[in-house]
Amino acid sequence: MSNAVKRFLELTAKANKIVITTHIHPDADGIGSEIALCMALKKLGKDVVCVNEEPLFERYKYLDPEDVVRSYDEVKDSIGKIDLFIVTDTNSLPRIGKNVQEFVMKSHELLFIDHHPCPKELSAIHCIDSKKAATGELVGELITALGVKFDEAMALALYTSIIIDTSSFRYPTVTGNTHRVIADLLDSGVSPPQAYNMINGTKKVPYMKLLGTVLTSAQTTDDESIAWISLTEDQLDLYKSDAEDTHGFINHLLILDNIKVACMFRQIGDKVKVSFRSAISSVDVGIMAQALGGGGHNHSAATVIDGKLENVIPHTIKKVQAMLSDDE
Repeated sequence: MSNAVKRFLELTAKANKIVITTHIHPDADGIGSEIALCMALKKLGKDVVCVNEEPLFERYKYLDPEDVVRSYDEVKDSIGKIDLFIVTDTNSLPRIGKNVQEFVMKSHELLFIDHHPCPKELSAIHCIDSKKAATGELVGELITALGVKFDEAMALALYTSIIIDTSSFRYPTVTGNTHRVIADLLDSGVSPPQAYNMINGTKKVPYMKLLGTVLTSAQTTDDESIAWISLTEDQLDLYKSDAEDTHGFINHLLILDNIKVACMFRQIGDKVKVSFRSAISSVDVGIMAQALGGGGHNHSAATVIDGKLENVIPHTIKKVQAMLSDDE
């Protein structure tokens, strides 16, 4: 048993009042992890609730059948002293939102449960394992260590977190351990086709047309090592689509020959969100994003840059080329 797991077991054993949160603008990994962990701790008789900065997005509510997730505004006047405050899927307090951060001051203990890279000094006193493909994979191990048997609701939440954070198991961080956790979740009643369709949603024809339009914008560098697509706000409006539906568009570039780095540029007002992906273990797009003011994993990262697409795209591609060249 790792020191991180021992630390988790010691803190949860001593705690009764537990609050769990995740980062702002949460994805399925953060949400699935906090919900599954909350349900597991409730089975042990703990007084536990999930509190996020904002209400749960409608598209994620099916992951919360026991209605354990609350927004800050719902509970800000009723949360008293907290024995243990758990943060999932980030190891940075500013990322949980300025309001939820107030609960840290009411908490006896703070614990990050995460798989993002961090300084060794931080991982030494928290429950952080950057070798895990998803926070959901780590939480699955923690629930097993608690001696709690997965029920179907917990399993669905964790299965969803893992398929989203691994892009359906295509990233180099996926290991045999990832699939061993997945096997336990499947044995608990998860249906892979149903889980995939529920998180990705059934689509309409306008979505297909938007995808086709965006993929038509695909370009590559001369050596085909970098490929990119772009998306405007007008296109989202034209095809009556939500930005949430476009997150997976970039992954279509990963099937290209010779691809090392895939990029997607999305205009948001006077800024451009730049997403990066790579399926090559020797290419760290997290470091690239960090160099451009963002961050993330070695295989999936993002940043936000001031400006318009026509200027940000060539400027960014030139920098990515330089970073690839320097790496080689």
